[in-house]
Amino acid sequence: MTEHGERETGWERHALERLAGAALQEQRRARYWGIFFKSVTLLYLFVLLFVAMGWLGARDIAAGGRHTALVQVSGVIGPESRASADQIMAGLQAAFKDSNTAGVIIRINSPGGSPVQAGQINDEIRRLRALHPDIPVHAVIEDVCASGGYYVAAAADRIYVNRASLVGSIGVLMDGFGFAGAINRLGVERRLITAGDNKGFLDPFSPLQPRQREHAQSMLNQIHEQFIAVVKQGRGDRLKPVPELFSGLVWTGEKSIELGLADALGSVESVARDVIKAETVVDFTLRENIAERFAKRFGAAAMESVWTLAGGGRPMQLR
Repeated sequence: MTEHGERETGWERHALERLAGAALQEQRRARYWGIFFKSVTLLYLFVLLFVAMGWLGARDIAAGGRHTALVQVSGVIGPESRASADQIMAGLQAAFKDSNTAGVIIRINSPGGSPVQAGQINDEIRRLRALHPDIPVHAVIEDVCASGGYYVAAAADRIYVNRASLVGSIGVLMDGFGFAGAINRLGVERRLITAGDNKGFLDPFSPLQPRQREHAQSMLNQIHEQFIAVVKQGRGDRLKPVPELFSGLVWTGEKSIELGLADALGSVESVARDVIKAETVVDFTLRENIAERFAKRFGAAAMESVWTLAGGGRPMQLR
């Protein structure tokens, strides 16, 4: 091959190498940008999901100035729920701590739940009221405020309802099922070995012993009396002497005003505007992030499994 031909071949090879290099570089850029945009899109979708599920953000940010603080009690009150004592008390503490808080509204939409959790929230409301006597606390009931929900509401200065709200259910229950007859008919032998005469207390596969029923009823009665005492302490002479007031019945919001279980009709907006006189409402409700929620639910499920394996029924509920 001549020198001229070699120069032409070298030039062509060099041009091809440059073109191949440029193509590879362009592919890398396209791949990097593709990964970047996919990551941004995925992050955006996760943010939307967290916001929609209430996992992002502890509370609204106040715009500044005098405002009404809002803390929400929604759903079943229990240690693993968003209406746990830890969550509600943290929101209340933040609301009272804010120097711009003119008053606190506890918005309740709950069928009840754990008497322990409801009692802790009630105690904390009373403690904060004593520390901050100039900050009024009002409960606003939406659809339902029953049992444990009313246990919380009773700690407020005043209770506001909608005409169609369901209010009351001042009672305690412990429910479960008994399968002793069923397994006998199926020819299944129940082998329960315990150390302690009552370790199999309320075992669903064993006959219910009369003395164990009496013991369970005694516990329920004690908690019921505690519930009644809290309601009387909170409502005082506003309660009407109606025999069925503490029987577990539920009344409409309109009837609950007549019975003294509530004070007046009202909503969050009307109470903030007309009663507290601070129309701007700032939500101080604490919300868990996804990791905290998973950990709590996993722990609660594990404890429930242990309780079940130990022969226990469902825990007592203010429902």
